[in-house]
Amino acid sequence: MTHHEEQPTAIESVLGLLSEHGLGAMARAMQTLLHQAMKLERSEFLRASSGERTDEHAGHANGFKDKAMRTRVGPLALRVPQVRPLPGGAPLGFYPQSLERGERGERALKLAIAEMYVQGVSTRRVTEITQELCGLEVTSMDVPRAAAELDAGYGKVRHAGSVISCAVLVALGVREEAGKRMLLGISVSLSEAEVHWSAFLEGSRKRGLEVTKLVTSDDHAGRRAARRAVFPNLPWQRCQFHL
Repeated sequence: MTHHEEQPTAIESVLGLLSEHGLGAMARAMQTLLHQAMKLERSEFLRASSGERTDEHAGHANGFKDKAMRTRVGPLALRVPQVRPLPGGAPLGFYPQSLERGERGERALKLAIAEMYVQGVSTRRVTEITQELCGLEVTSMDVPRAAAELDAGYGKVRHAGSVISCAVLVALGVREEAGKRMLLGISVSLSEAEVHWSAFLEGSRKRGLEVTKLVTSDDHAGRRAARRAVFPNLPWQRCQFHL
């Protein structure tokens, strides 16, 4: 018996799944194809198949890492190929593009869900729309979670020898003649306390920032006090999303 007969190819496995189970096996079929695509990507990245040693290989295969992923065809239980560098070599930055593209599509869907929520569409209606258009089952808790991704204000940074959460302070502006948003300033601070927001806004003003119409933000106490101190005469509008 040949190796080909002992071990069916990914395509043969997918055809078998779909022939036996129809569209109900789409998630398992996608899982099989993604596994094969990711392993091929790893072999190309390392310039060698798993276990193979060549004069040009860039590193070694290093097993797999489990990853759960929700998609429009159903949940996928993936095993993402890992790599390790040659002895004494620099770390290898490998991540399968096939998986990255899939994650990008799911992120786009999450942003669409968040945008519907921010625009006032009810949670129940959002779940109905995603079910009808994408076949994706979204729970009532998934919708506010997706919306929260639009406002991630904290990140991990190394400070004084430790990794801590710090606030990322961001100011966006809209030019009247262009009508497009532009980044005015960004800063990483230990918190969103008034002293940090005041320093951030004051620094932006010293760099030449002129706000002529209004300021829109949430009602955070530190930001509110800093806005009053730095731009005391400007009208303020509360952000609808945070409200």
